[in-house]
Amino acid sequence: MSTTLFSLGFGVGTQNRQGAWLEVFYAQPLIQPAAELIAAIAPILGYSGGNQAITFSTAQASQLAEALKSVDAAQAALLTRLAESHKPLVATVLAEDVQLTSTPEAYLKLHLLSHRLVKPHGLSLAGVFPLLPNVAWTSLGAIDLSELAAHQLEARLRGELLEVFSVDKFPKMTDYVVPSGVRIADSARIRLGAYIGEGTTVMHEGFVNFNAGTEGPGMIEGRVSAGVFVGKGSDLGGGCSTMGTLSGGGNIVIKVGEGCLIGANAGIGIPLGDRNTVESGLYVTAGTKVALLDENNQLVKVLKARDLAGLPDLLFRRNSETGAVECKSHKSAIALNEALHAHN
Repeated sequence: MSTTLFSLGFGVGTQNRQGAWLEVFYAQPLIQPAAELIAAIAPILGYSGGNQAITFSTAQASQLAEALKSVDAAQAALLTRLAESHKPLVATVLAEDVQLTSTPEAYLKLHLLSHRLVKPHGLSLAGVFPLLPNVAWTSLGAIDLSELAAHQLEARLRGELLEVFSVDKFPKMTDYVVPSGVRIADSARIRLGAYIGEGTTVMHEGFVNFNAGTEGPGMIEGRVSAGVFVGKGSDLGGGCSTMGTLSGGGNIVIKVGEGCLIGANAGIGIPLGDRNTVESGLYVTAGTKVALLDENNQLVKVLKARDLAGLPDLLFRRNSETGAVECKSHKSAIALNEALHAHN
């Protein structure tokens, strides 16, 4: 058995009446746990290697807590609390960062992102969607959709109302972790698996998907979709503000540099360098034809937006007379051409 692991989490979760996992809460997930910790827990859990989600009892939780007292005090304290649980417990061990094979594994990786232990696209989430059951997120927690009607009736018979907040594969992040130093106006718009960096403000209409996020500080007033990572910025006056749509997904990673502004109803499909601005209402995709202008508004060349990806100090706008998408730089035509050749 290897003495090094990619990740480890002791969790408490919810199962349906058939014993299938609906969700798992990991209070203190670990990245690259110490070899001494692995050696201490392996005989108690019966772990012999590989990626596994191992259910364990409250009695085993007490044994694990005792075994870890001199190895990891924080994990020992957590296991002492888990020993009091009336809900099912699971230890998820990831020897390698490879394709997911179980719901507890999927939830552990989403926790790693929201706990800021890994940045977006810093781990494999291959196979995540089939492993996340579509459940009802309610005032009583996660409920299997096939069991929802029975729970609603039971609640009514007790004189209570079972409120259903959403029906989705992903829960809201703040039900699992609230990162330090953030402001979130509407917590329902941040999915578990989002990375919200220190100093980030997400306004009421802001949305951050899983495997996406902000390095912080910055302000989000629009949609940050999967695969997008917004670099450091400040507030609307001089930092990284997004009021439009940032689209990634799949194996595409779209990084937004420091000090950028993406205007209202605008969007991007390319990475932005530092101090870029995209005017309101303009959507710039990789294949968008762009007229590149120098500091005197003289045409340098026409190219595709992907050729400008990652360059700093650019303003993307639409010509109000011709409708053409233009990009203005503070550089001279000669300096701009040199920068383009060096970049490409």
